[in-house]
Amino acid sequence: MRDAPAMLCAGEALTDLINQGGEQWVSRVGGSGWNVARALAVLGEPAAFAGAISCDRFGDALWAASEEVGLDLRLLQRVPHSPLLAVVERSEPPSYFFIGDDSADLHFDPAALPDGWSLALRWAHFGGISLVREPLASKLVSLAQQLKAQGVRISYDPNYRKVMDERHAPTLQRMATLADVIKVSDEDLRGLFPSLGPEVALQRLRTFNPAACCLLTRGGQGASLFLGSQCCDAAAPRVAVADTVGAGDASVAGLLHSLARHPGRSLQAHLHAALAAGSAACLQAGATPPRPADMQRLFDELEAGLA
Repeated sequence: MRDAPAMLCAGEALTDLINQGGEQWVSRVGGSGWNVARALAVLGEPAAFAGAISCDRFGDALWAASEEVGLDLRLLQRVPHSPLLAVVERSEPPSYFFIGDDSADLHFDPAALPDGWSLALRWAHFGGISLVREPLASKLVSLAQQLKAQGVRISYDPNYRKVMDERHAPTLQRMATLADVIKVSDEDLRGLFPSLGPEVALQRLRTFNPAACCLLTRGGQGASLFLGSQCCDAAAPRVAVADTVGAGDASVAGLLHSLARHPGRSLQAHLHAALAAGSAACLQAGATPPRPADMQRLFDELEAGLA
């Protein structure tokens, strides 16, 4: 395949149905891995999203939003099945559920991807509820294993949701073991390891793959980046927050972009890149890819110690 993508995000693209009060609802495009893919594309990476979406108006919106930021559309499949919906009854505190017993995302077919699609890949990102929902989960774990064997670097964000119970533990460990980069939030750790305190939970996660670079985000409190015995911390830059939707996904994109384009940077600078991207995402409402100019400005502030 000519001009094959260098970065891939695989999983679910979905529609958030958000309650506006009473019986008023609004739909928004979303999906954890898909958000990462769009942020990478906005940063100038030759990126693609591999997944399946519906053929209705919800699928049309996801396709249009993918096209708008320049994602490679050759790996995005459209299938005649219903859309995957995340029904958000309340944002704070979160109350939501998913509708999609036989939805389009579950019918993603890696065997139908174009010949040569992975020849130029450097990074592949996985995570979210796609790794809970069968038969999609097994397809994606297998794909991650195949790409890892090809020398593609793997990143993984568990992105905890209520559907991830104890049955998810083997997948969590398998994907963490494969990953070169693991991103997790303090909220993820509480959900994934409910019987453990945050420090012990992080240690447990890191024992699955001690060599992996691990990004721990703490919302407005900042983040930490671990690599082997090294650790660095940074506070989040102060920004006028529109909302925090997609901030974690943007931080993954910022880190991957930094690792791919600036491998000689210090661990602290890579952390600043992740924080700058996540904070820039908070400047806009909804799961909108952060603006590169905002990310660069915040990165420069963090590097200069001004944030």
